[in-house]
Amino acid sequence: MRTEPHADEAPQLLSPADAERRRHLRRMKGVALAALLVMAVVFAVGFALQERIPAMAYVRALGEGGMVGALADWFAVTALFRRPMGLPIPHTAIIPRRKDEIGRALGEFVETNFLSAQVVRGKLETVEIARRIGEWMRQPEHAARVTDEASRAATGVLRALGDDDVRELIEDLARRHLLDPEWGPPLGEWAQRIVEAQAHHGAVDLAVDNIVAWLANNKAFFDGLVSRRLPSWVPSLAHRLIDDTVYREALAFGRAVQAEPGHPARAALDAYLARLADSLQHDPTMIARLEAAKLGVFDSPRVRELAARAWDATKQALIDALETPDSPLRRRVADAVRDFGERLAGDARLQRTVDAWVTDAAVHLVGRYRHDIAGVITETVERWDPEETTEKIELMVGADLQFIRLNGTVVGALAGLAIFTVAHALLGS
Repeated sequence: MRTEPHADEAPQLLSPADAERRRHLRRMKGVALAALLVMAVVFAVGFALQERIPAMAYVRALGEGGMVGALADWFAVTALFRRPMGLPIPHTAIIPRRKDEIGRALGEFVETNFLSAQVVRGKLETVEIARRIGEWMRQPEHAARVTDEASRAATGVLRALGDDDVRELIEDLARRHLLDPEWGPPLGEWAQRIVEAQAHHGAVDLAVDNIVAWLANNKAFFDGLVSRRLPSWVPSLAHRLIDDTVYREALAFGRAVQAEPGHPARAALDAYLARLADSLQHDPTMIARLEAAKLGVFDSPRVRELAARAWDATKQALIDALETPDSPLRRRVADAVRDFGERLAGDARLQRTVDAWVTDAAVHLVGRYRHDIAGVITETVERWDPEETTEKIELMVGADLQFIRLNGTVVGALAGLAIFTVAHALLGS
């Protein structure tokens, strides 16, 4: 006969809830046993006194029926979980013997009745998920909580990322999508479209304006620019005259280019850009030179070091912003969460869209994985030890089953009394 673990072991073997269930089960077993003992005492008293007091025969019948009912239901309840009194009686210890079948049946029941597409869709369509989420998110304390949890998760991900792995990933992505493709033809095509659309004229105007402004404010830069290269026998007056002439001509040329949209310099620049665009697309030598320059820049150790420093700085800045409760980043995220909640709570069209998306996604997941989800129940029960399974189930329903024993005692007593009364009335002398 299986013995109950000692009460002192419950906190070590069971959760607090299961320990409380065990105490309740023991109390109910005690009550059911007490009812059986009461019926035994009633039977003994009635049996002993029925010769002297004929009415005590009814008491004996009452106690006899109660004992029979109590013992029959004790056997039935006990047979679910173990062999009564350890005897190898057929069709007893049903739960430990058929544990795996029970697990499969439970999994099939859940899959059929709870994980069907119709049940999931019908339930989700009545829940108003989007509206409830929106009303929850628009509360400042809830938006702050979402931000806090998201920040912790993002910080954990950033700290878990290996810097070397990230650098290698960035380098691999950059090489695959940026460096390996040829730059010449796409740049040439892009430049050709700009020239044909004359979209570069604004940039040229800006450059010319800045050059003219610089010339107007930097006359001293031209002092000696040309004259210092003249022979020493040239008079100093000529030096100054030559420098002033060069400065005035440069300024006049810049202002002429600035003022005349059709200036020959502008036309020459347009022609150069057109030739450059064509060379980038069709001249193998130009394309090869551009590719060599590109690889020379990006394969430079200093560029690699700069990229590594940029990642380290970006990562640390993100971590600092995410870990600081009142950082601008976290405030913006909280505001965005709250604003989205406001819109979700008040926009019926958006609610319908989100509800439909969530419902369709849930139905798809249930339809695709419901067998796997139900399989978790089956596999979990199969891994349980038979004794463990018996204990888990008995703790959940055993206390309620003790009421069956009590009811059996009462019904048996009344049935015994009724049978004896009818028999005595019909057959008695």
